[in-house]
Amino acid sequence: MFLTLPEDRDYLENKYHRVDQPFDSFKRMAYHGYEYDPQTGLDDEQIREGLRKLAKSSVDVPHPIAKARAVAYVLDNTRIDVNAHDYYIGLFSWNRLIAETTINAWRDDVFAQHLPGLQEEMRRHHRAGTFHSGPDYDHSVPDWEALFDLGFAGVRERARQYRKSHEQAAPLTADQAAFFDGIEIEYTAIIRFLDRLARYAQRQTHAKASLAAACLTQLRDGAPRNTYEVLQLVYIYFMICECVDHYQVRSLASGLDIMLYPYYKRDLEQKTFTREQLNDFIGYFLMQFSAIGNYWGHPFYMGGTDAKGNSLINELSFTILDIYDNLGIYNPKIQVKVNHNTPVPFIEKIMDMIRRGHNSLVFLCEPGIVKSMMSLGVTYDEARTCDIKGCYEFAVKAGEVSTAPLYLNVLKPIVLVFHNGCDPATDVQIGPETGTLDALDSFDAFYEAFMRQLDAILEDGMRITDQFEQYLDVINPAPMFSGTIEGSLKQMKDAYATGSKYNNTVVLHTGFASAVDSLMAVKHLVYDTGSVTLAELKDALTKDWKGYEILRAKALNCPHKFGNNDSQADLYASALSRWLCMKENLRPNARGGVYKAAMHSARKFIDFGYATEATPDGRKTGEEMSKNISPVMGMDTRGVTALVLSATQLDPSLYTEDFNVDVMLHPSAVSGEDGLAAMKAVLDLYMNRNGLAIQFNVFDSQTLRDAQVHPEQYKNLQVRVCGWNVLFNNMSKDEQDAYILRSERIAP
Repeated sequence: MFLTLPEDRDYLENKYHRVDQPFDSFKRMAYHGYEYDPQTGLDDEQIREGLRKLAKSSVDVPHPIAKARAVAYVLDNTRIDVNAHDYYIGLFSWNRLIAETTINAWRDDVFAQHLPGLQEEMRRHHRAGTFHSGPDYDHSVPDWEALFDLGFAGVRERARQYRKSHEQAAPLTADQAAFFDGIEIEYTAIIRFLDRLARYAQRQTHAKASLAAACLTQLRDGAPRNTYEVLQLVYIYFMICECVDHYQVRSLASGLDIMLYPYYKRDLEQKTFTREQLNDFIGYFLMQFSAIGNYWGHPFYMGGTDAKGNSLINELSFTILDIYDNLGIYNPKIQVKVNHNTPVPFIEKIMDMIRRGHNSLVFLCEPGIVKSMMSLGVTYDEARTCDIKGCYEFAVKAGEVSTAPLYLNVLKPIVLVFHNGCDPATDVQIGPETGTLDALDSFDAFYEAFMRQLDAILEDGMRITDQFEQYLDVINPAPMFSGTIEGSLKQMKDAYATGSKYNNTVVLHTGFASAVDSLMAVKHLVYDTGSVTLAELKDALTKDWKGYEILRAKALNCPHKFGNNDSQADLYASALSRWLCMKENLRPNARGGVYKAAMHSARKFIDFGYATEATPDGRKTGEEMSKNISPVMGMDTRGVTALVLSATQLDPSLYTEDFNVDVMLHPSAVSGEDGLAAMKAVLDLYMNRNGLAIQFNVFDSQTLRDAQVHPEQYKNLQVRVCGWNVLFNNMSKDEQDAYILRSERIAP
């Protein structure tokens, strides 16, 4: 399959950090792997010192220009490499070195000068665990078609032409001039960086050097012409934008198989490269992101449907899966757009990979996504051709920036009801006074109090978010990203702030099923059966269930649990879901766009768990809560069909950013041809009910328990966490135990 990759793999795995040394995947950019030639540039601390001096001379310079100059300084001075063991360039200073003197400093200035007191208000909510909010720059997708068609030099030239046209129509304002100046400075620096790399490659004598030199020279001067040059462009854009410019790039091309296929096909037809060489280029490309090893994984997507309704799956789609399977990696993660027209062999190939341990593949269902996006006023073609980004989010290609600044803890209001709006951990009145417990004489009264608490923290979260989102381009201008977005050039506005066609803001929900289960427990234990009073239940929760073990067992075994196709639990889940979506979707935000609802928790199901006291569903203080639209761990006891029916009872298309269900299956249930058919049936059921995203974990409790005892025997055991995969050995014991609990409840 490969020519040189096997012999270079050890180098690739150690490119960004030494695999034999401790590594924190949350701080991935703080590491270096092998040493670069010091003759090629400065080390990180030398660059930081240069950036500090540059900042002192740029105090009165508009932020887009000051940031672009900082990026240019890094690119002009960082050490570089074109290595004998790699087809892709080496950029030494990849730890967002400009942040100290630009983004971080400007953020502090904005909050101090324009938003006094707001940070303390945010901290109160963060400490209480009601919500988490802050400026988000981690969900960008450039216009990859523009980059492929124009190249870096062409993007700069297009910006120049737009500037010239605007200047002929009317003098530019200072802000408009700074907008174009930032793009000019940054793309000129990128071209200088490519020139430096090309000249360095020309001086090397190893086997890959001449090919790399030709590639870098072409990218310096124009658009990519072949598969290798396209992949090098994607990688270089990613490294500069994410690791220098401080904007995460949340998709590698707009459908890697789709955009790469014309080059791949032409390379084979014209014999530019052999199939084995092309496999090498793709394999080395994937290994870059595997080696970076960030916790939440790096995404790219495949598949989709063309304007005539035909599937876009092609031979390269299969080839990419084969290469990925052969490498045995789980990062980058792969999202697959599926529809009723997606070839069954392709779906079955993915499902076979999943049941063999490749849990890093997730299905995104086009019918539900199209319905969801069009409910916001997006056109059919915009929805059909949408980018998949991040974990499972979707956005109009080259036309939408949806920030993700607000994570809502849907479970915490339950705690606040028991304490009349006061956070018991901080003794701060964080929510409204909804009445003493003796006044909540019916479940309707309790439910109304819960909804008032939820409404109050959601309103606080959106109000706070609106205030700081007005300053996104002041804190972190986006010249590199904006240069790719033609709508931004037409408007002369920062594309990440207000310059895109759709400038939206997302509210992400955490602990949804935990909240539903807690409501059902209160209803069942207090109001339906009279097993306990609210006061007694509060005492049990305050004592973290100590001395109330029998009551906790009743709570854990409440007959109404979300995820089991239970009519009562699903009724309240559906009502709560619809209320959240109606509150959020289409609400105007501070950037000329709207809010969007997301049933997506990221890692907040753990973080919020730490900050949330014991809850009526039987959960103890500090334990994780439910994630995405998935049930509480171990509470879905009636099979996967019941889970899918519960999840889709909510109408997933109401969620205009993303909606994901996590399915856990026993290995015996997915073995053989019948197993593939069973997995396909689950996907079809979910897709037919407007589901948006679905991901699978396939393992049994015995394997997981053995992995806890003998981790050295399970070094490659993967677990799908939320929107990414982690190695089971890298999880905390509490996290491992949660997966074991759920795996014990699934049927073989």
